Amino acid sequence: MFFSRISTRQLAELCHRVSTSLNAGLDARTVWRNEARRAQGFQARKHLRTISEAVDAGADMREALAGTDDYFPELFHEIAHVGHQTGHLDEALAQLAEHYDFQLKIRRGFLLAMAWPLIELGISIVVIGVLIYALGVIGGMTGHPVDILGHGLVGTPGLVKYFSFLALVAGGIFAIWWGIQRGLAWTKPVQHFMIRLPGLGTAIDSLALARLSWALHLTMNSGMDARRSVALALRTTRNARYTDQMKSIDSWIQQGSSLYEAFDQAMVFPRSFMDILHVGEKTGMIVESMQKLADQYREKAEAAMKVIAVALFFVCFGLIAAIIIFAIFQIFFNAILNPINDALQM
Repeated sequence: MFFSRISTRQLAELCHRVSTSLNAGLDARTVWRNEARRAQGFQARKHLRTISEAVDAGADMREALAGTDDYFPELFHEIAHVGHQTGHLDEALAQLAEHYDFQLKIRRGFLLAMAWPLIELGISIVVIGVLIYALGVIGGMTGHPVDILGHGLVGTPGLVKYFSFLALVAGGIFAIWWGIQRGLAWTKPVQHFMIRLPGLGTAIDSLALARLSWALHLTMNSGMDARRSVALALRTTRNARYTDQMKSIDSWIQQGSSLYEAFDQAMVFPRSFMDILHVGEKTGMIVESMQKLADQYREKAEAAMKVIAVALFFVCFGLIAAIIIFAIFQIFFNAILNPINDALQM
């Protein structure tokens, strides 16, 4: 279930290839048939073959993608469908490819910034694991278990407990990340908490607004109606601060309000965003305005990722320091202080 969706890298490459092929004049049947043949991995072959067979049968993109379950993200479904309807699927996929390329760029920069602290954290975890195992070996040789870390972390049983605990922590972090990516309701309290954190909250907000601006530009430029465009763009933010406003904004648009009025009543969007949205609507150039806004927030998003990387850098070093301090105190109490107390009581 966790790994049933196409990766961002694969999606960017797919959009590039299909867009280039369609722009070169190849018909859709040939393009999707070629994609199904070159697909690597069971999931990719299965879903691209489903699209190819549906297109061969004369289905449109919405019908073709309907059989792929959750393999492709919602934004891809909607943009591909509208691009097919308007006869500009190649242009729509080219813009999607640009969107996914930017996501990959942001991710690469973040991982590069986090590489060293994560390596150090990993080394400290492994060192403690080796110590736990070594204590068991020493205890087996002397006949007296040496539990200087406490909590029964000695030998192979202690190592199993130690790594089981780490696996639970890592699993919890992954589950929260996965839930946020899929927009699951139970992650909203976590998102609201993270938004309130100094520095980190601003960075997360900039990333969400970058996705919102780009999605609005992309969907409105494709000819999608306003209500669908706004709802999809808000979901794309993957940020509870904005997704919580979907129903109220949609209600205002349905009642005939302008986009500016609908967004303004939510009272969560920054003034800079609202000003450009207002000017874009007044001048009839909202697509162009959203493009400029997306470019601005892209720059802010790159800076935001650096802020997040720095914050997590210090979090990693804080964890390393906490692990070392904990180990020192445990060794002091269990290997020095407790034996002294026992000796004095005899």
